[in-house]
Amino acid sequence: MDTWNELQVNCSWLSETHQRDHEEPCALVAEGLETLRSLEQYWAFPGREQMEDITRLFERRDYDALARTVRDTVRLLIGDAYRSHEARKRDRSSETRPGQRADSRERRASEQSRVQRPYFEVLVVDSIGPDEEAELRESLQDARREEDEFTYDIVTAPSFEDAIIAVLFNRTIQTCVLRYQYAFRTKNPHPIFRRYLDMIDAEQPEQCYGLRRSLTLGRIIKKLRPEVDLFLVTDTPLDEVAGSLGRCFRRAFYRLEQYLELHLSILKGIQTRWDAPFFDALRRYSAKPTGVFHALPIARGKSMTNSHWARDLLDFYGPNIFLAETSSTGGGLDSLLQPRGPIKRAQQAAARAFGARHTFFVTNGTSTANKVVVQALVQPGDIVLVDRDCHKSHHYALMLAGAFPVYLDSYPLTEYSMYGAVPLEEILTRLRELKAAGKLDRVRMLLLTNCTFDGVTYDPERVMREVLAIKPDMIFLWDEAWFAFASFSPTLRRRTAMAAAAELRTKLRSDEYRTRYADRGEQSMPDPDLTRIRVYATHSTHKTLTALRQGSMIHVYDEDFEQKAAEAFHEAYMTHTSTSPNYQIIASLDVGRRQVELEGYELVHRSIGLAMILRERINEHPLIRKYFSVLRPADMIPPNFRPSGLEAYYDPDRGWERMEDGWRTDEFTLDPTRVTIQVGATGMDGDTFRNLLINEYDIQINKTSRNTALFMTNIGTARGDIAYLVEVLAKVAQELDDRLSMESTVGIAHHEARVASLTENQPPLPNFSAFHPAFRPDDGTPEGDLRKAFFLAYDDSRCEFLPLDGSVSAALDAGREVVSAAFVTPYPPGFPVLVPGQVMSRAILDYLHAVDVKEIHGYDPQYGLRIFTEAALAETLAAPSLALSYAHEEKTP
Repeated sequence: MDTWNELQVNCSWLSETHQRDHEEPCALVAEGLETLRSLEQYWAFPGREQMEDITRLFERRDYDALARTVRDTVRLLIGDAYRSHEARKRDRSSETRPGQRADSRERRASEQSRVQRPYFEVLVVDSIGPDEEAELRESLQDARREEDEFTYDIVTAPSFEDAIIAVLFNRTIQTCVLRYQYAFRTKNPHPIFRRYLDMIDAEQPEQCYGLRRSLTLGRIIKKLRPEVDLFLVTDTPLDEVAGSLGRCFRRAFYRLEQYLELHLSILKGIQTRWDAPFFDALRRYSAKPTGVFHALPIARGKSMTNSHWARDLLDFYGPNIFLAETSSTGGGLDSLLQPRGPIKRAQQAAARAFGARHTFFVTNGTSTANKVVVQALVQPGDIVLVDRDCHKSHHYALMLAGAFPVYLDSYPLTEYSMYGAVPLEEILTRLRELKAAGKLDRVRMLLLTNCTFDGVTYDPERVMREVLAIKPDMIFLWDEAWFAFASFSPTLRRRTAMAAAAELRTKLRSDEYRTRYADRGEQSMPDPDLTRIRVYATHSTHKTLTALRQGSMIHVYDEDFEQKAAEAFHEAYMTHTSTSPNYQIIASLDVGRRQVELEGYELVHRSIGLAMILRERINEHPLIRKYFSVLRPADMIPPNFRPSGLEAYYDPDRGWERMEDGWRTDEFTLDPTRVTIQVGATGMDGDTFRNLLINEYDIQINKTSRNTALFMTNIGTARGDIAYLVEVLAKVAQELDDRLSMESTVGIAHHEARVASLTENQPPLPNFSAFHPAFRPDDGTPEGDLRKAFFLAYDDSRCEFLPLDGSVSAALDAGREVVSAAFVTPYPPGFPVLVPGQVMSRAILDYLHAVDVKEIHGYDPQYGLRIFTEAALAETLAAPSLALSYAHEEKTP
């Protein structure tokens, strides 16, 4: 779009010169046209034909007509107006072209009067000339019917590489038709497509011909954009094709003489993704005249319609939300707790969209989703390896389940008062220690956050592969609360739990892997006969995709789900799910799934692009970068975890950097939609800066650290939002600059001291200390009985308070083991630095003294920290364990 905007400006400039001093604009227009000719061949609009028309105007020096045509084209491109504009003349012209039938012109005129329908583009891969392409387009246009719910145009690709470029570059492509013979290499030399060609090379396509080339192309397209429908047109007899298509193609056609069948098949594929079973059912239900003789006086708005005091609620929300508010599970609706109808179909569609085997909707947030999964899979006494800086819901879930957590330490980012992620070696070391202690059979689950609030992502396939080499039945729970959108980017998808699970299963079940395992026999390789892929992910769909608040999903890729987990899972789901779930949340999850299956690739690509633009604007603005700096992968991920050497997504000296290599090879990567800005140079801490933005400029952010603020782009972010944010940052920087220029010497010294305290003198981030022996089964390994400590604290006589006024320090100096009786969570960083039963270390105490935050959950400013009395600890040590027996000799896997 930027290239078209530049062309419009230069064409207007050229038009106004009136043939005088036109060398510079003429050269710029020529350059822009050359670039667009390379780009537009992969789009139906404006497409090759219109580019040829524009080029002819330029060559004839009809600069006024050129400027008008480019202006009209840009107007249609802005906001994607061309998808619905009736004058777009989808078929290029109202005049009959050679070979064009008059009745098709009449049909197109009828189409222009129809109600707007969703528009998409179909890629046809074949070596065909302009006349054959026109005939193909006409044949598919003639197959259209009045009752069609969607409309489309076609774009052609003459080679294997062009097809991949088109699918990645043109986000409106929803269907691909692979025909007959086509070349492998592209003839398009434009360097902008180098990254797409590198993505092809990364898949290592075999050099093959005929049908095998189409099968290979189909496999790669499905890996890059799994939502796209594929159809095969072949002259190979279908009895030879049958059985070789796999799951990539929806259907194969022999030579395709009946275009209506292809047309109907294309629309059916779109309809499958378009259907939103529960949303459609709820709309139908709300349209019925229904008498309610049960719960919910608010249903159908009746408690407000005749109200003198509550009608403003109806006026504010409008009638539809209340027409759709019901407690009924009949009348075409369904039960979330035992779905058999539209909710079941909606969950199956979500599983398809996210690459899961099963998906379950959750209407009270991912905090509940996490508790469901942990309760379903973990029994009292099971050992769970968990990152210490995980969301607090995991700590509570482990406590409720009676699990013994082994807390894993993430690498610290002390300079920014935040943590990164848990190194793989830390995980493997803990596993080996438990194995050496004879406790590997008790290890049940590895629980990690992917990606973290600050955007650090794991390589789940690598983590699971190396863990399974030690414990082949390990269950993995990946908290992807902030990563639901990643399933719709080919670069990001490989680091999602579901994609990694599917890829790992494919590799482990292949004959090639079995041969390698037998030949090498390495302990670092999972045993294919013993290994089971058991992977769960929780998504806060509402955080990064379209869904109402608290709309979440649980995704399951578990080979043993039906045999070993289904009953327990459903019991846990019943335990934590309301019997009165909000139908509006369920409907929004259904539509959110529909949206990402049809335009998720486009929207996620756009949100990444906007985040990159924000990075560029901050780095290039001299005044903004004086006080604000964007944290790079090099700032947030130590170099030993970045073998690719990727340091930044944008560098002022080198420009844009390629991120794909890092996402393929690095142990950790940085989510490109998270833009963490260092604000310490302003003299404001993160919380103060956040309040300034919301109170003065109506800009909302959530996550801050002591000296950083996190800005996230999502599928709802617009270019105008980025422009306004940059404007605000520039204004804040200018006001600060003006104030400091008039500040006194004392004032400047005070400001510099404040900046130094925020940027240089950060308190060290503490690691997890240990559970007190009263809450550990033995001293050999670090797991602790979190539930025992939690409920012991219910007895007030076993607890006391110590303030942070020196009392805790004095107790430590006296040799006392100070043991927390509560979760203590400073904001930031926003996770417990102490859990029930954990020993207070000097490092933790120093951190609590050093952080200048206003909010510490679990700490009472009036009384202090709640800790166990020495008598309670001694009694617990001496008494028989209150917990269950953990022998596990007969334990079921």
